[in-house]
Amino acid sequence: MSLLYFLLPVFGGYTLTSLYLLKNPHILHKKKRTAFYCMHISHRGGCGERIESTMEAFENAVKHGTEMLEMDCHLTRDEYVVVSHDENLLRQTGQDVNISSLDLQDLPLYKERMEVLFYEGRYSTGADRKIALLEDVFRKFPELPVSIEIKENNKRLMQKNGSMPYSFSMTRGMLLLLLFYTGLLPFVPLGESLLQFYLPRIMNRCVCEHLSLDIKMEWNGTSILTMRRSLFQHLAARGIQVHLFVCNEEEDIKAAMEVGATGVMTDYPSLLSTYFCKTRSSD
Repeated sequence: MSLLYFLLPVFGGYTLTSLYLLKNPHILHKKKRTAFYCMHISHRGGCGERIESTMEAFENAVKHGTEMLEMDCHLTRDEYVVVSHDENLLRQTGQDVNISSLDLQDLPLYKERMEVLFYEGRYSTGADRKIALLEDVFRKFPELPVSIEIKENNKRLMQKNGSMPYSFSMTRGMLLLLLFYTGLLPFVPLGESLLQFYLPRIMNRCVCEHLSLDIKMEWNGTSILTMRRSLFQHLAARGIQVHLFVCNEEEDIKAAMEVGATGVMTDYPSLLSTYFCKTRSSD
């Protein structure tokens, strides 16, 4: 019993301190000042309006006011960095080959009509079907922030440029949730500048309807744990941007902003621009 009398005040003090610092992180942490702040992010260049990850898609997104391009990269056999979500090109080109097994000049063209993975039943088309070089993206848009998921050798980049902003990995994201729910988060320094995560309602609509009941329940539980406004507000107060994706309907965008996202990622850059214009004009 005497131990309980000792532990209760300690636990109570810890809890109150943690809650106070969660709302006031500036007391322990200097706010991050990244060179960019992005609300409008185009997923794979806006793959609902043009063929994904092509220069035409990126140009269309920029035309519609995107503030960040999101893309994935792979290395060809002759060591060119190209923009493609998949290493195996069957889904995107119809040819069952890996990028790493081909030289740049031998890469096939994308399909003329490609399915939008996060909007069931929708397809995109475009005049440009060529797999883009990352170098060309940088040259075309030298001032535009680019979010890149590099599929291989991620750690080598951090060794070369330790000041480069980076996102939470899946493992670090799970640690973030653990720190949040144990009350330790306000006390722990974070190196990441971005949190990019699926908006659960998107996964429920696009993926979960095809899953078994037990997996659906597991995913719904994960959704409840991750979509915490107080968590996102804490990260934002520390200068860590929170991007939720892939929002392809107005209700998705609204849900992302209401839960505390600082930015939204979409396959339809024109839709997102229209939404922001409407909400700003109504304020």
